[in-house]
Amino acid sequence: MSAWIKMISDDEATPRLKKVLKTAQTPHGTVDNVMRVHSLRPSTMEGHLTLYRAVLHDKNNSIPTWFQETISSYVSILNDCQYSLANHWANASYLIGDQKRSSKIKEALETRSIEKAFSGAELALLKYAEKLTTTPNLMNESDVANLKDAGIPDEEILEANQIICYFNYVNRTINGLGVTTKGDTVGYYK
Repeated sequence: MSAWIKMISDDEATPRLKKVLKTAQTPHGTVDNVMRVHSLRPSTMEGHLTLYRAVLHDKNNSIPTWFQETISSYVSILNDCQYSLANHWANASYLIGDQKRSSKIKEALETRSIEKAFSGAELALLKYAEKLTTTPNLMNESDVANLKDAGIPDEEILEANQIICYFNYVNRTINGLGVTTKGDTVGYYK
């Protein structure tokens, strides 16, 4: 466990916190530091977990999972959040399933030259992610109109918006509290 604030261990947890920690367990049976950092306030851990699952793990999402993880990774790169990038790029790379393509995509994201790896609707969504992350005060109706012009339905615009907003929230939580992957299992959960 590693952060700039105290994180309560399972052994020290109150019955309420133990219940929330059990809910927050990964498929590996551990609780990632990004969730455990909320251990002083179990209600925010519950809220964070609910939001995370609703945004990235809803069975009704129609944006392909690999691209959800790519959007997540791009926002994390823009925010210089190494924690989220390590976890979500591992997921994206695994889901892309092609090391050469994966490397090309990651390089395009890291150099902010996304047009080298994306076009059409995917490029439009990544441009939207960049603007919403770096200059949210400049957003206007034309930004959404551009997505619609690229053939993206409103449901997917909302999905992308929520992924972007969630990662801006979580990146700031992680960076603001010094959360690291020390002790976490980083990688794709099968």
